[in-house]
Amino acid sequence: MNVIDSSVKLSETVKLGHFNVIEEGVQIGSNVTIGSHVTIYAGTIIGDGVRIADGAVIGKQPTPGKTSTVKLTSAMPALELGDQVTIGSNAVLYAGAKIGHSTLVADLASVRENVEIGSECIVGRGVTVENHVKIGRRVKIQSNSYITAYTELEDFVFIAPCVTTTNDNFMGRTEERFDKIKGATVKKGARVGGASIILPGITVAEETFVAAGALVTRDTEAETVVKGIPAKFLRPVDKRELL
Repeated sequence: MNVIDSSVKLSETVKLGHFNVIEEGVQIGSNVTIGSHVTIYAGTIIGDGVRIADGAVIGKQPTPGKTSTVKLTSAMPALELGDQVTIGSNAVLYAGAKIGHSTLVADLASVRENVEIGSECIVGRGVTVENHVKIGRRVKIQSNSYITAYTELEDFVFIAPCVTTTNDNFMGRTEERFDKIKGATVKKGARVGGASIILPGITVAEETFVAAGALVTRDTEAETVVKGIPAKFLRPVDKRELL
């Protein structure tokens, strides 16, 4: 049994599993496939050819805690899923996000409010994308990486598994931090190796290669390989590896 608000119009090309909840004002395109035990919150916009796997939570309004850094004074606008988007099992996508066409948000991933993700991206299994993040097109974020609030990933960026970005040099212990919270900026074509950590406000320049396990404490130069704790210049990027 599915619970679908009377305002929702479903074309004959939409395939539904069982025990789904679809709230008022949801817009669903053609050739959409929705698994079982999916919740789609009010106003969500779903493009053509979208696939949503079992247990996903789509368009949820954020509910900050009393001590949360981000305060909300009104409801977020509806979540928008572009054409041919794929959402994995038990993924959670919040209202106030916009996902470009042909992007994959994999199983157990979380995408918060005020997030823009471009077309043909991959957000891997268990990835967390916090609020106020901008992601370009054809970006790949591999499993279990953490993209903190106020981060920007430009086009063609590659983030390997278990990468951590940070945005707060004060670790929540002073009011001064609210004026200085800033995530990383990872420029076009840069690659960040597995389990690397990028400190707040750092710019990873175009086509930088950050070696696995590095701690990036200062801005990098374009087309260089950096390695170590802290990350230091190792060599130029091989010209064959450039975009």
